[in-house]
Amino acid sequence: MADKQAAKLPRKAYESELLRLQTELVKLQEWVRAEGARLVVVFEGRDAAGKGGTIKRVAEHLNPRVARIAALPKPTERERTQWYFQRYVEHLPAAGEIVLFDRSWYNRAGVERVMGFCSKEEYQLFLRQCPIFERMLAEDGILLRKYWFSVSDTEQQERFRRRLEDPLRRWKLSPMDLESISRWEAYSRAKDAMMVHTDITEAPWYVVESDDKRRARLNMIAHLLDSVPYHEAPPPVLELPDRPPSTGYQRPPRDLQTYVPDHAARL
Repeated sequence: MADKQAAKLPRKAYESELLRLQTELVKLQEWVRAEGARLVVVFEGRDAAGKGGTIKRVAEHLNPRVARIAALPKPTERERTQWYFQRYVEHLPAAGEIVLFDRSWYNRAGVERVMGFCSKEEYQLFLRQCPIFERMLAEDGILLRKYWFSVSDTEQQERFRRRLEDPLRRWKLSPMDLESISRWEAYSRAKDAMMVHTDITEAPWYVVESDDKRRARLNMIAHLLDSVPYHEAPPPVLELPDRPPSTGYQRPPRDLQTYVPDHAARL
């Protein structure tokens, strides 16, 4: 795998294949809608592993009324008293919907465990309940796909450095992200334990090598498409109607409305 990851995928080849895969994602979306299927895709991995960029490419051409992104903030005080999985259940798809989890219930097995945001008892309970919870989803007919984006320590640190220097991406960095550098081995142990307990037949983990973001995006999307038995659903028959004849409507004078200044004219 390391040899295949060494050469960065050329942009032209990447963009061509990405467009082809995104076209297939639209077909997948229409199949989900037509069949009343329910698809959940979980994106997990270290900070700066490339999850967000991949989710953006997956959702780029999809209908937001069919495919939505669930990126939950930290729980409220009320949510802290609920059953741990409860607030995630509220975001699961109904028939004909796709939900992309930008991080998920696996927060408990990762950041909460490493940073001490949950007790040892809460963590152990999660490891026991999570496989049961996911088997229940699968038994109810939900298509559950789980992807772990794997990034090396050197590449993660370089991405942090680039974010720190880029004013358009600096918002992506938080003190907790930087804390993960000094806790690399703790996160590694937490990930290994999570995999042991939750890599189940009904919902296996799929690891995406993500030091090359372009390869990671293509590999993940291609795998997702291959894992779902979709087919091209016949699109609805649509015809552009003729414009009806005018009934005498006249647009009000332009000076009665306030227009946005033509900023582009000054370029």
